[in-house]
Amino acid sequence: MSEFAAGSGLALRPHAKTHKSTELAHRQIAHGAVGLTVATIGEAEVFAAAGITDLFIAYPLWVTESKAQRLRRVMDQAQVLLTVDSAAGAGQLAQHLPGARVLVEIDSGHHRTGVHPQRAGDVGHRAVAAGLKVLGAFTFPGHSYQPGRPAGVARQESGALAMAAQSLRNGGIDPVIRSGGSTPSASEADPSVLTEIRPGVYVFGDAQQVELGICTFAQVALTAVTTVVHREAGKVVLDCGSKVLGADQPAWASGGGRLPTYPDARVIALSEHHATVDFANSQSRPEVGDRVQVAPNHVCAAVNLANELMVVDLAGEVTPWRVSARGANS
Repeated sequence: MSEFAAGSGLALRPHAKTHKSTELAHRQIAHGAVGLTVATIGEAEVFAAAGITDLFIAYPLWVTESKAQRLRRVMDQAQVLLTVDSAAGAGQLAQHLPGARVLVEIDSGHHRTGVHPQRAGDVGHRAVAAGLKVLGAFTFPGHSYQPGRPAGVARQESGALAMAAQSLRNGGIDPVIRSGGSTPSASEADPSVLTEIRPGVYVFGDAQQVELGICTFAQVALTAVTTVVHREAGKVVLDCGSKVLGADQPAWASGGGRLPTYPDARVIALSEHHATVDFANSQSRPEVGDRVQVAPNHVCAAVNLANELMVVDLAGEVTPWRVSARGANS
């Protein structure tokens, strides 16, 4: 991803909510990332304390005085970019943190947060009038997480950001930053419109990315190592469940995770501590007591449930890395 971004003339600002690890954060910076994206003040606190000096909180916070106090402490350690997507939010932010640097969030088709691209200039103007510094616009093309969607969604993204940029210019604001990019759509990003991309999952990969065709099992870097605790005709049960793998399962996914060593097997049920795996279409299946790797559907959710990542190097040496921002969800 670093090579792709550099070769395309795009800044890379990876989303650290995926790994929540200061070890990985520093490696991403060392490989060319301009800074990190985070989802919460808590994540910003962890990474700023670890020496990451450029952070973007890609979330339209409603800033109270208690949150502002936390943000001021982060701003003493790092350059922080914040989010606005409404006049009310901009006014609230400016009341507590006058002069804060912000991007206007736009909706490029995911229909979650963000304003229509044509309204970016209006929100930007209100933010400037309230006393904020507007540096551009960003979007999250989350609807790229559908089979066959990434290229089309990337075109939507670039069109929306181009429209938002013009809307900001019409209001006298120079959109220096035009930020987008999810892991599925990042490789289709248009560098004539975007200035940076913010993928997160690429650092590990997961079962969703495999089923979307974005990566292969060989490229999935994080799995849960589990043990077979029950076996009967056509199925086994593993000692992991939603409290290890997370519960995310989009409608198009083939199950509750994937087994890289057994690509024809399917996780057909997850309870808190059990994963039931159908081996009916698999030529082989493990025995009770065998260790099996499971790629979670959504690696971000799985990492947030773990205290440590066990890193295995090429020599087989195992080193624990703490999930530094585990629980830093507010």
